[in-house]
Amino acid sequence: MRKYLLFLITVSILLSGCKSQQKSIEKNDIQQNFERIYQKYKGVKYRYGGTTSKGFDCSGFVQRAFMDAYRKKLPRTTKSMMKSGKKVSKNKLKPGDLVFFHPTRKYYHVGIYLGKGVFMHASTSKGVMKSSLNLPYWRRSYITARRVL
Repeated sequence: MRKYLLFLITVSILLSGCKSQQKSIEKNDIQQNFERIYQKYKGVKYRYGGTTSKGFDCSGFVQRAFMDAYRKKLPRTTKSMMKSGKKVSKNKLKPGDLVFFHPTRKYYHVGIYLGKGVFMHASTSKGVMKSSLNLPYWRRSYITARRVL
């Protein structure tokens, strides 16, 4: 009986170690998948209503990135994406989370969090690019984040 109990304890310890390792692998996989997407579309010009590599708007780019990386269909507009998944606080962001901004009274903006305070998005001035959440412009206009994976 004692050997059996020792065996069960050993197995449960090994399995719990595997779970934490699996979570970090999944996080790395998400980062790698989105880095691959970024390299594929980096610099593609902004185009209002655009959903292809000929030009993206912000939500069109996010929608394409999730379809390419995970075959996951997201809503088309930024406002409808804000209702997807579950809300995440800014200090709990993980790679793959959607980050939302309200930079002007007229429009909303969405990007994909990559980790270490960086997100990728389709900028009106530079096309698909990476930006820091810590830049004053983005820090000032940040409104929420959603986890859809």
